[in-house]
Amino acid sequence: MGKSTYEEYRQKRLEENKKRLEDLNLLHLSQSLRNLSPKPSPVKTPKPRSAGKQLVAVRRSARVANNPAPVYVEVKVRRLDMSRRTCRISKRRDLSNRVYASDEARADALEKAEQLVLKLDPNNPTLIRSMLPSHVTGGFWLGLPVQFCRKNLPLSDQMITLVDEDGNEYPTVYLMRKKGLSGGWKGFAEDHELVDGDAVVFQVINHGILKVYIIRVNGFEDGQR
Repeated sequence: MGKSTYEEYRQKRLEENKKRLEDLNLLHLSQSLRNLSPKPSPVKTPKPRSAGKQLVAVRRSARVANNPAPVYVEVKVRRLDMSRRTCRISKRRDLSNRVYASDEARADALEKAEQLVLKLDPNNPTLIRSMLPSHVTGGFWLGLPVQFCRKNLPLSDQMITLVDEDGNEYPTVYLMRKKGLSGGWKGFAEDHELVDGDAVVFQVINHGILKVYIIRVNGFEDGQR
């Protein structure tokens, strides 16, 4: 195909395509779309806020509608005076927290406790415990030897009674698995003002009762401190 023939064919195709567009009316539609301008979106006008709140009467039940409205009055709570209680607790803590035994004084108290055990009934098992800070301050937990607990104390968690030399009884929680005295021991230790180094002798009366003797670390007998 020569150059002149190609140009004639190309021109013919262009005229055919133009005629088809005119038949479909596409040129007119595209021109119409160009002339259209987008419509502006409507602007919302904010509603004015009210300056104050409107008071509305409270709806009341029909059962109490005729009763007078309740009147609420501010009540001032009176603070309890805890000064006496605080002073008493602080005094006990000072007695237990501020006393630390020397090795010589601790050994002396233990020796006197051993002499006391020799005077007790040999048919009742005994145990001597030298008090440590953890026994008489802070957690107030008194651990006991495993063998002593297995032979002489209950086989489950129970309440046992500590009886001092004056016959006063102190119910105390015995924890079998932990092998020691928990709740109630704090009250006994505080009431008898036990301190670090005191030697305490426990005499087994039965599986639920322990007689307690106290040898003071400073050399005084129980009740003279």
